[in-house]
Amino acid sequence: MPHSPSAPPARKTSLGRRTFMGLCAGTAATSWATASGLGTGCLSPAKVRTGYDVLEADGYQALKGRKLGLIANPTSVDPHLRHIADRLHAAPGVNLKAIFGPEHGFRGSAQAGHAETKSIDPRTGIPVYDMYTLSGPKLDALLKSADIDLLVFDIQDIGARFYTYIWSMFDALAACARCGIAFMVMDRPNPITGLHPSGPSLDPAFSSFVGRVPLLLRHGMTVGELARLFNSQFVPQQAGRPAQLSVIPMSGWRRDLYLDETDLVWVPPSPNMPDITTALAYPGTCLFEGTTLSVGRGTASPFLTLGAPDLDATRWVDSLNDAALPGCMFREDWFTPTADVAKGQLCHGLQLAITDRKSFDPLLTGITLLQSVLKISDRPIWRKSGATFDILAGSNTLRQQLSRNVSVTEIMAGWKPDEAAFTRQRRPFLLY
Repeated sequence: MPHSPSAPPARKTSLGRRTFMGLCAGTAATSWATASGLGTGCLSPAKVRTGYDVLEADGYQALKGRKLGLIANPTSVDPHLRHIADRLHAAPGVNLKAIFGPEHGFRGSAQAGHAETKSIDPRTGIPVYDMYTLSGPKLDALLKSADIDLLVFDIQDIGARFYTYIWSMFDALAACARCGIAFMVMDRPNPITGLHPSGPSLDPAFSSFVGRVPLLLRHGMTVGELARLFNSQFVPQQAGRPAQLSVIPMSGWRRDLYLDETDLVWVPPSPNMPDITTALAYPGTCLFEGTTLSVGRGTASPFLTLGAPDLDATRWVDSLNDAALPGCMFREDWFTPTADVAKGQLCHGLQLAITDRKSFDPLLTGITLLQSVLKISDRPIWRKSGATFDILAGSNTLRQQLSRNVSVTEIMAGWKPDEAAFTRQRRPFLLY
């Protein structure tokens, strides 16, 4: 995630549900990614109950008497890593009729830009529908065919505008408003904290499935808070009215908490999001999906590994270490991606290590990485003449600034009005 046109197609066989468990980043460690300053939260984790946990503790009262649909994936688990589809199916008085899978699918078996085909869940016997990229009349028809009157969303987001799960939620909200179906969000943490809303806002002219409506690149909100914002500010424009929305808030979560500072277990929300370090870097390094460089898909450290077959990464790393960016370091690396750009080719590049996440700024780092690689590259780096990058960035402004060698300081200063406006806009919809 986001969409990768050259990713391999999803397998079409029926697979058992798989749950992946990430190790706490503070153990004596380990890999380049997990040894990068993410360990302090493991000492005294905050006790957090997700929206699902709160609902279960209440005996599922809000679901009784409803015909329920569920948008879920491998992150949709309880504190014992049991999938909530299984829990809801077994709960007395809960009528789970349909499951809907986003990008990567309900079971998480599909790569970026793909989903899983319609199937029957082997554990529950409930039909599983593919809703990835569906919107408008097609999504309306799918929801109506499922014969539900309440659609529940429970998926772990990572806090970046171009992560597609929040846009599946947005499209489903609008469809539910049009179809008269109630919508519920079982809230989960923003794993990179609910602070630091930053970056440029989306220009509506560049709306896509990695950004439907104006939102900062790093939004600093939970999925429940985003649903409240979307339903108030944008869904009525799409559907003529807001959806009948309810949000089940978490208990015990604070805005300053990283997910590994809680007692929740990290379950990778997509195949190339293995840990919280990757999630923290992602708002900046995912912009490289719009370039001819590999982002290390299929390596041990995707989105922390960047490079290309013909790149002089020695110069690149030297220039970045001279820049002394806060909270991170770089090392030269050789790697062979197994998917997407430069698949199967030996690449020369770098690895990013986050040494202090409190001072690390993913957008400052990402923009500096882009500006520095432009200076050493012997050929154009923009995919599809810049169209892919512009969709990710939310406008063509950033690419044009980078091409003119506008300073990173000036680029980021230009975001201040957007950041101030969004900070005011989101305030009424915050829950924590």
